[in-house]
Amino acid sequence: MRVAIGADHAGYELKTELAQFLSEQGHEVEDVGPSALDPTDDYPDFARALAEAVLTDAVERGIMVCGS
Repeated sequence: MRVAIGADHAGYELKTELAQFLSEQGHEVEDVGPSALDPTDDYPDFARALAEAVLTDAVERGIMVCGS
């Protein structure tokens, strides 16, 4: 399965671990960001990228990890 994954600053570490786990399980993971931990990141930018990937059928599922 092809899965998009994204996060904000509060979910960055879990997103990284989850992406690795999914890859190890044989899934294709598209990381929509962020690519580095930045305390000023907020989820809307990455949630939009994730939603667009799902809506355009670039991926089958999306997972968003954030502080809320």
